[in-house]
Amino acid sequence: PDPKWGERPLALVVPKPDRAGQVDEATIRDWLRDFADKGIISKWGIPDRVLLVDSIPKTSVGKLDKKEMRQQYAQAIQGG
Repeated sequence: PDPKWGERPLALVVPKPDRAGQVDEATIRDWLRDFADKGIISKWGIPDRVLLVDSIPKTSVGKLDKKEMRQQYAQAIQGG
């Protein structure tokens, strides 16, 4: 977590199969920075970390499983 603001965004990105190997953390952050420069998103909203994953955990009803994500990605959330 950010020492001043608390939580910071962590992006979990599931690349489309035809984009595997073409996308990396720097590319995604640059893409988001372009949106921030245009005022579409806030600069604060650009995640400190971008993780490329195979899937995002979901609950039995199909919602994002935030509890599981926090457990699964605890090291990345802590800045590791």
